[in-house]
Amino acid sequence: MSVIVGDGGAVAQQQVPGDGGGRIIGGRYRLGESLGRGGMGLVHRATDELLGRAVAVKELTLDGDADPARALREARAVARIKHPHVVVVHDVVAHEGRPAIVMELVDGGSLGDRLARPGGTLGPQEAARVGLALLDALCAAHDHGVLHRDVKPANVLIEAGTGRVVLTDFGIASLPGTATTLSGTGAFVGTPEYTAPERMQGAPADPASDLWSLGVLLCAAVAGESPFRRNSIAAVLHAVVFEEIRPSPKLGPLLPVVTGLLERDPLRRLGAAEARRMLAECAAGTAPADSPPGRSYTPTRRAVAPPTPPTTPPSPPAPLGAPAGGPRRGARAALVAAGAVAACAGAVTAVLLLGDRWTGTGPVASGGPTTATATTTATATTHVTAAPHRTPDSGGGTEVAPGPTAAPPGYRRVSDERGFSLVVPADAERSEQGVRTFYITPGGAFRVGIKTGPVPPGGPAASMRAADAAGPENNPGFRDNSVTPITHRGNPAALWQFTWNGFDPAEGARHTYDLCWEQDGRLYDVWVSGPAARAGETRAHFDKAVESFVPSAH
Repeated sequence: MSVIVGDGGAVAQQQVPGDGGGRIIGGRYRLGESLGRGGMGLVHRATDELLGRAVAVKELTLDGDADPARALREARAVARIKHPHVVVVHDVVAHEGRPAIVMELVDGGSLGDRLARPGGTLGPQEAARVGLALLDALCAAHDHGVLHRDVKPANVLIEAGTGRVVLTDFGIASLPGTATTLSGTGAFVGTPEYTAPERMQGAPADPASDLWSLGVLLCAAVAGESPFRRNSIAAVLHAVVFEEIRPSPKLGPLLPVVTGLLERDPLRRLGAAEARRMLAECAAGTAPADSPPGRSYTPTRRAVAPPTPPTTPPSPPAPLGAPAGGPRRGARAALVAAGAVAACAGAVTAVLLLGDRWTGTGPVASGGPTTATATTTATATTHVTAAPHRTPDSGGGTEVAPGPTAAPPGYRRVSDERGFSLVVPADAERSEQGVRTFYITPGGAFRVGIKTGPVPPGGPAASMRAADAAGPENNPGFRDNSVTPITHRGNPAALWQFTWNGFDPAEGARHTYDLCWEQDGRLYDVWVSGPAARAGETRAHFDKAVESFVPSAH
């Protein structure tokens, strides 16, 4: 029989060395062979000699300053959750001063094991069925005030024969008031690749944090890995908190619900009720009613009251890492995020502070022009002059005075709620990802991006060089890149452009033009990406967006 039980980030289908030596704990549970071990403890197959049934016993290992009584309280809270998709906790006992949790023994493998096998990914319909079960399990836990905090494929069991989906390993679950990101010894609580960005920034977990993790899990179930998979912990954390989120087009009809769950602002994240409706439709084999075909669909978010028209000029945009939700999350800025990162990945504080161009909380990696930058400056400068617009100016071109202009045919001018106006393709739809604003054409061919923030040390050139240095990590197949210091409207600026492999092999490579400039004490960034084979159209969209961009009063 293949039996696995989750254990704080490690599950094992095979037996591992060591056994319980026939010890009896709690006066009735005889320990047998070990089934798995991890950071939270060791899991044994065991026999309940009183009832004559097979069980699993997790002996918890505690940090030096941890409180065993608290661990027992939390385990007992989980035991109160009665739900077919939540692992059953039979008992909690103390043995030699340490708590041990007695659970049901599930005959089956984990979703993580399945995804590790060739061809083990799920289709969108099957993934929706799994997602529905997990969503119901999480809602049952949340109704009891319990947050899981480690939803990932390794902690999802699929029972052999029945296909029953079981959410297991509540080893780091927490009760209200205890949902911190760090343990008592300062260790990070959770799995960074599946952890919500607000937790990375030091904010307490809440039910919305578990829903983010569910969205990442759905991505992994269909694509084989999460969209935040990187080669280092520091890169994972940077991807979760800062980078553009790129769910796999393999998600198909699941894309709307995944995009809604992966909203960085927890106040705008898709709610459980709407997520359940959309997952149920996908599981039934029908796309959600409001999701047209195509991978660029942007879902309708959970209802948010429209903002009250301001009576005073709008305040500056929140610093990077502070969601648009206001004081609830925004009080903890990127510096707090760096502290959480340091606890998880050692000395990676600088990575989070430097990895994004506009943190405003510390020095920006100055770096230096890459080889590509030094050798392609002349070519890039030729692009910059881009007559007849002359928008980003290389020093001697005629500058266009900023101000609203009429949209040319095929375009429309938008006045964005985030405090700027510009011209975008007429059929582009608006989307937000954290502090980034996008206008995306149908099918996702062209993406106009806008972001504003404080001016970092070194200004636009240093900002773009830091982004360029991170390019190979953030963009598969990163190549043909250059960063060129220029001027724009008489202000310091830098033009960054690069090619990468793109979102989908069927679509092919993409090219990005990105202009970053300083103006009136603020840093502005406008970029456009499109298929490399249609670079001329991408450049035309870019020129029009940059030329027409007008910031609001701040």
